[in-house]
Amino acid sequence: MIRKELLELLFEAASIQRWNDHIRPEHFTELDKQAHKMFYAFVLAKIEEADRGAKVDWQLLIEGSIFEFLQRIVITDIKPPIYYRLMAEKGEQLNRWVLDQLQDKICDLSGSMKQKMEEYFFSSGSKRLERRILKAAHYLATNWEFKIIYRLNEGLYGLEETRAVIANQIEEHYDLAGVQKLTLGKKTSNFLDLVGQLRFQLRWAQSPRVPKTSVMGHMLIVAMMAYFCSLEVEACPKRVYNNYFAGLFHDLPEVLTRDIVSPVKRSVAGLEEIIKDIENRQLEERIFPLLPSSWHQELKFFTDNEFASKIVENNKMRIVTSEDINECYNSDSFSPLDGEIIRACDHLAAYIETFLSISHGIKSNHLEEGNRQLYSRYNSSIVAGINFGQLFSYFKI
Repeated sequence: MIRKELLELLFEAASIQRWNDHIRPEHFTELDKQAHKMFYAFVLAKIEEADRGAKVDWQLLIEGSIFEFLQRIVITDIKPPIYYRLMAEKGEQLNRWVLDQLQDKICDLSGSMKQKMEEYFFSSGSKRLERRILKAAHYLATNWEFKIIYRLNEGLYGLEETRAVIANQIEEHYDLAGVQKLTLGKKTSNFLDLVGQLRFQLRWAQSPRVPKTSVMGHMLIVAMMAYFCSLEVEACPKRVYNNYFAGLFHDLPEVLTRDIVSPVKRSVAGLEEIIKDIENRQLEERIFPLLPSSWHQELKFFTDNEFASKIVENNKMRIVTSEDINECYNSDSFSPLDGEIIRACDHLAAYIETFLSISHGIKSNHLEEGNRQLYSRYNSSIVAGINFGQLFSYFKI
């Protein structure tokens, strides 16, 4: 069961400001950093598989990213040098305290998540490939931020020391093929730079809102929700992978088109289909050329008709329902993807965004109408056997 407290905790990261002792863009939050980190992790893992023939445990990669994300929320705004010293000297005790804080929020999750989290923090597998990929992704995403921070703070005491620390940590992971490629600053690096612009695109741009969330942060929230839902339906490993990364990539076209709100899309008959066609062409022309051609088919699987549930059978994609997947296709051999779950999680994330702002006393007609419409749509909804009506009822105003 997915608890209200866990869903609320995910959004706390949108209020944790990064680099808040430096001059910085307004919207450098922990939520956005963690989202960008997962795009880096995806690229690093894919390159490691393609170039080195490595076997990546994608479920461990996903779970590790979630565990590290929750840890950072609980520990909040400790400056990195202090955080790393604390972890070096008192890491076990600190992680035990983190687990105690998270106990009530994750105890009912399917998939033995509490046990897996303990194993992740207290096992001796720190040199595992998946953990090294996540650590490298962390520093690469930090470096992306720092290059912007550096321009705004040039000459500030301690800045050169920070630059050296980040550079040294990236060099520590130079054995990863993806780190070597990204430091060249060529096309795959340009993809991650382009994706980073989603940090600056705010959701509900026409309305004041607290906390503000970006398109990128929203994508990570949807991915994590889709992961939790996948555990609830006992999804096969490939289905877990597809659902998580389809959630992470589902708004990728918005880096080129920006967020076109639903009322605009639906204002004219056929406009929504035209917009989708433009998005697909933009992906083909401007984003896919930045990535290896061998990845294109999978990314199309994630982003084409992203809210349709689908499988691959006889090397052809086929639209089905998530109920069909539960009953007949919950097997790696069918590469199932629950677009219906992605859509429901997308709407749940939007609904919680309206709830949090209205609860803070910051509301508008857009937020209140969005809240009413989403609750009306999902208050008794079951998707893939998951009671989304209950999840929405957690946040009823």
